[in-house]
Amino acid sequence: MSRRDKIVVAIDGFSSCGKSTLARELAKQLHYVFIDSGAMYRGITLYAIRNGCVHGSELDRGKLIQQLGDIHLSFKLNPETQKPELHLNGENVEKEIRTPEVAAQVSQVATIKEVRTKLVDQQREMGKNGGVVMDGRDIGSVVFPNAELKLFITAEIETRVQRRYLELQDKGLEVEKDEVRANLLERDRIDSTRKESPLIQTEDAVVIDNTNMTRSEQLELALELVEKKIVTLA
Repeated sequence: MSRRDKIVVAIDGFSSCGKSTLARELAKQLHYVFIDSGAMYRGITLYAIRNGCVHGSELDRGKLIQQLGDIHLSFKLNPETQKPELHLNGENVEKEIRTPEVAAQVSQVATIKEVRTKLVDQQREMGKNGGVVMDGRDIGSVVFPNAELKLFITAEIETRVQRRYLELQDKGLEVEKDEVRANLLERDRIDSTRKESPLIQTEDAVVIDNTNMTRSEQLELALELVEKKIVTLA
């Protein structure tokens, strides 16, 4: 494939809109590399929790910044599921980073400039040759502002609450829907108002509201958009 055949697809949107699910499926269909930027922020958050940088709901930003050099993240393919899983300092933490405890802190960690600089540098290196699908909050605005295709995924809040609730139940975690809703709304607030790389919908992004769409319908639409973009670049 030529460089123009292997584009960068940047997917942004709020929590629990199905960004990562779409990104994974799209990358698989295109034979691209999927990069879960959210998992990377969750990995640093897990490190912060484990290493005394979080006290209750308070984050010791200075302490975490001092330890950033000790944090090494990588993705390794699970041979059974054929899905990339996050490793923190050599340990597979894919399950640990999905807990409510990490979810409650990750937006705070993501506001730290030094954290974002560290991860954005890594993400740009991963996608420099194209052929990647990456999802997050600032992929189209900051990480890959020149991405050939930008998607902004959204859904109604109650749809997102239900999806997140079922996801946590599937993982064997008992939570109340009110707790899930409160967590999502707080993350929305932090993600949209933070000083460093806030979540925004770029002017050149294609908006997909998947409130009433199935996963297969959303994937089909995204594949059509990729194909159209590649044709225009040929």
